Amino acid sequence: MTSFARGSLKLFFFLIPVALLAGCKPSAPKDKSMALIPKGEFIMGSDDVDDDAKALQYGSRKPWFSNERPAHKVQLGDYYIDKTEVTNRSYKEFVDATKHRLPPNWENGAYPVTKDEYPATHVDWNDAAAFCKWKDKRLPTEAEWEKAARGTDGRKFPWGNDFDIKKVNTLGTYNGTTPVGSFPDGKSPYGVLDMAGNAWEWTADWYMPYPNNTYNDPDYGQTNKVIRGGAWGGIGHYSMPEFVRTSFRVVSRPDELYNDLGFRCAWSAK
Repeated sequence: MTSFARGSLKLFFFLIPVALLAGCKPSAPKDKSMALIPKGEFIMGSDDVDDDAKALQYGSRKPWFSNERPAHKVQLGDYYIDKTEVTNRSYKEFVDATKHRLPPNWENGAYPVTKDEYPATHVDWNDAAAFCKWKDKRLPTEAEWEKAARGTDGRKFPWGNDFDIKKVNTLGTYNGTTPVGSFPDGKSPYGVLDMAGNAWEWTADWYMPYPNNTYNDPDYGQTNKVIRGGAWGGIGHYSMPEFVRTSFRVVSRPDELYNDLGFRCAWSAK
């Protein structure tokens, strides 16, 4: 065998493992504004119980935590998720490029000039899905959203198990949304921001019971989409730390829009 042939053969065997390794590594999205959530198992939901019936005292027609049970393990592959909620600035780029309808709270076709980096709200599920598709992304599933928020240790809040008002925009403290990323100390284990408070966020999924859930919720089915994360205020007239827990589930019809409901996008690693 000639020295050229031996060299070519060595190069061939060297390139095989390199190619295989390259094939195993998840590809990255086009921008750097997303966080990689590595594949693996995490704990979804909770086994919490509203022993004091506080939800009923505050006018809720369903006990808190009833739709979160039971805590269960979920396996996910690699994926990416936006590090922040989609901003007004980004949403306007989408509107300008596609002639998509404007959020109804924009006056004269524009949002206040000082609110470039505030989360885009007053968008329904279809608006959010259209934006993500335009960005070659998609809305995160409910499971993807929850894993990005709490990591693999089942924590109650993105930063840990103890509520800390200094790490989240909620309870009406700021009387509205704040610029995305304003609470870096409240980031999730993967560096994802505003997974608690600021704006509720649309997910891709219909509101369905978890496996082995025994609560008979009339809202289960393909009528409501799940929204997650809590917001700057609360629900109705009440603001409670429970609303910004990583496992807390709320629903909304796909055609509804609110001043505290926004979204972020996900991207499937390939």
